[in-house]
Amino acid sequence: MMNQSPVETALSRALIRWSLTKATPVAETPRNWIFRVEQNGRNFAALKILKPVVAEEEGRGARLLQYYAGDGAATVFDIHGDTIFMEWLDGGTLGDPVRAGRDEEGTIAIATIVTNLHRPRPDYPEGLMPLRQRFEALFSTDVRAWPHTARDLYARSAGIALQLFDKPMPEIPLHGDLHHDNIMSSDRGWLAIDPKGLIGDPHYELANAFRNPFGATKLAADPKRINAMADIFSARLGLNRKRLLGFAAAHSGLSACWDLAAGNSITVDLAILPNLLSAYDQA
Repeated sequence: MMNQSPVETALSRALIRWSLTKATPVAETPRNWIFRVEQNGRNFAALKILKPVVAEEEGRGARLLQYYAGDGAATVFDIHGDTIFMEWLDGGTLGDPVRAGRDEEGTIAIATIVTNLHRPRPDYPEGLMPLRQRFEALFSTDVRAWPHTARDLYARSAGIALQLFDKPMPEIPLHGDLHHDNIMSSDRGWLAIDPKGLIGDPHYELANAFRNPFGATKLAADPKRINAMADIFSARLGLNRKRLLGFAAAHSGLSACWDLAAGNSITVDLAILPNLLSAYDQA
């Protein structure tokens, strides 16, 4: 393995460790390298080799997938160092039917997945990030980073977040980034991918779904859609409707803070957040 790059070395070791017969590069992202691998030319699987900058976060997510054991999520077969050996999924995302006009179907599918992910299991994985820590950017952002006309939106989302954390709920492991385009089709049904690996209030699990799917800002900002999602999630999961909407608004503010820090536009959240706040106030 002399003169190999770190990813080539990790790939060579993975081929030996898991008796893989072929590896085909699929993608390189800012977070990892992805390969489609074969065992004896029959069984396909995926290898994710993590980049050092995200190894801690991605490792948390991989351990959480192991904890789910394929119940509502992609199956992780094994983890060795920064290499994850897992189920190969090549179907479309749940965002596709929703962008095609089947929004209620997508909302029900998300509720079903959360039912499976939140099923009680013993022995939580170690090292999950506390949800309060996840919100640090919202609480530490200087309000002057926000456009002058939107600073009230920042103040309200941060205030709601503080109220939610002041009235804590029993904590469970959370996917932490569950939305339509992090859910893929498979022969086992819809499966969640790419969790963040958090622990906290189960109401937060639905927060990012209100802002999605990608490219559907008009849909996500529709007050009727916001209320319909809250109704379905509350009824099917037995969760408090106002608390669901509170976390949705708080997460929208948090996402805007992340984008501002990265120098990105916050037009999506500026379109959605006012209507999330209105729905919260009316709940």
